[in-house]
Amino acid sequence: MTATGMMVYTLVTFDLDGTLVDTAGEIAEAANRTLTDTGFAQRSAADISLLIGQGAQALMRTLLLQASQVTGRTISLALIDTALQRFDAHYAQTVGSSAAPYPGAIDTLRRLRQQGVKLACVTNKELRHTLRVLRANHLDNCFDLVNGGDSLPEKKPHASVLCSVAQALGCALAGTAHVGDSAIDVAAARNAGVTAWAVPYGYNGGVPISHSQPDRIFQHLAEVADHVLAGRTAGASEAGR
Repeated sequence: MTATGMMVYTLVTFDLDGTLVDTAGEIAEAANRTLTDTGFAQRSAADISLLIGQGAQALMRTLLLQASQVTGRTISLALIDTALQRFDAHYAQTVGSSAAPYPGAIDTLRRLRQQGVKLACVTNKELRHTLRVLRANHLDNCFDLVNGGDSLPEKKPHASVLCSVAQALGCALAGTAHVGDSAIDVAAARNAGVTAWAVPYGYNGGVPISHSQPDRIFQHLAEVADHVLAGRTAGASEAGR
């Protein structure tokens, strides 16, 4: 921390869905195709967006459970397996069809990397889907590390996730911040002992992110870069005195 109270961050980790990229539309399309394949009624994109955050498997399991409660149809393990396979196939087709980086996402990552800040994408989305989304949105060369929901034994909000990422990149937790859009992200940062930052858009089950009390809410991603780089400039100035 600088004499003026500004933290010098060496690592910033970013959630993907709802933080860097608006993916709800193409996730909903893949999920609805899967529901049709398995004989259930489709759901609105708004309903499906409320369930984003724990990965594709959790999303489809929840949708099937909700459908069974409406129809009374029993959800077997075989049906779940079929649905997950169908979702994988459909999502491979819909990735990149409607998703787009949020304003300032690419420039924010570029600015931070140019100034030597380590960057990681840390999401609960399965790694194979994560890499597809990053490639489709021209974000695949923006990170020092990409961590999917199946990359480690646990996933967010478990403390080990962000701790493992910081360790892998040789960065101290005290100089690490995590940026996300959901209560899961805030809890992940808190559990790991890193700074919890949030954006007010994205997918948080319809609940304002302020309810999770992150350390700071940035209205736009560009503000994240501004804040981090201001701290690094202040730190460099003090070091040069």
